Amino acid sequence: MPANFEIAYIWVFILLPLPFLVYWLVPALRIRSASLRFPIYEKALEYTGEKPRKSAFVRRRGFFSWMGLLLVWVLVLGALSSPQLVGEPEMKVKTSRNFLIAADISFSMAQKDWEIDGQKVRRWDAVKSLMHDFIQKREGDRMGLIFFGSSAYIQAPFTPDLQTVNQLLDEADVGMAGQMTHIGKAITKGVELFDKDTIETKVMLLLTDGVDAGTEILPLDAADLAKQDSILIYTIGIGDPSGVGVDLDEQTLQDIAEMTGGQYFQAKDEQRLQDIYTEIDKLEPIEYEEEENRPTTLLYYYPLGAALGLLLVLMFFQSLFQLIRTLRNNRKEGSHV
Repeated sequence: MPANFEIAYIWVFILLPLPFLVYWLVPALRIRSASLRFPIYEKALEYTGEKPRKSAFVRRRGFFSWMGLLLVWVLVLGALSSPQLVGEPEMKVKTSRNFLIAADISFSMAQKDWEIDGQKVRRWDAVKSLMHDFIQKREGDRMGLIFFGSSAYIQAPFTPDLQTVNQLLDEADVGMAGQMTHIGKAITKGVELFDKDTIETKVMLLLTDGVDAGTEILPLDAADLAKQDSILIYTIGIGDPSGVGVDLDEQTLQDIAEMTGGQYFQAKDEQRLQDIYTEIDKLEPIEYEEEENRPTTLLYYYPLGAALGLLLVLMFFQSLFQLIRTLRNNRKEGSHV
């Protein structure tokens, strides 16, 4: 018997002795049948002194018939008790956070100084391939995408449909937002997107490999706006600051993270970026809530089907024995003639 087997209505088996009680307490069914008139019946009563009384003929059943009917009754009760397999309570993902990714797609992200499977690839291709895995693991968060360069634009508004977010991520490429890096614009655009939503928990992941070149709004001023709106910003610097062709302003990224209560990470290569995503998953874990209903598989049709099948078998053999008995009687009557 499986460990998760349960009977929903165990009290049904209290009815198990009901057929015996009916047999003992309820009088036999009286059915009128053809009778033979006895001409001297009244004289026989006077002679014996007996009084006439009514009686009933109770047809006797064989042992196997009684056992079969009792087994049918037990199976019917088994079906009424609703046997079932009950699973463990499922954990449902609780949507409680808006998670925004703001990624730099300026011209500098086109440099081929990262390796994937031993081959040189563009920074953006490496970041995008790992970003797909990260987004897929955020099941339960409402994800959004902002890409920035000289300008910042919303690629995907907040949505729980992560497949669509991944598709929109695929459609973005280096240079689509301009050749410069304007971090302040990206953060400001994120603040605007968060303001349009009602979920209170707000997290932004900012990825860039360059130095802010904007003059309209400075990164720290934009970070201050994010702080006022309770937006937590994790910043990731792409590339090795000591390497060739890397112009990364780590101090600004650290200040942005510290000001908003987030954390700064430095990703020198693909493996380090993967580790950073794992750390962020731990810092911002997916929340689950236990569902009240547990998955159940009803099994009542097994005993019910067995009861119906057994009843049909009993009726078949009863009819068969009755037919054999009739044929024998007919043969005996024929032989006497």
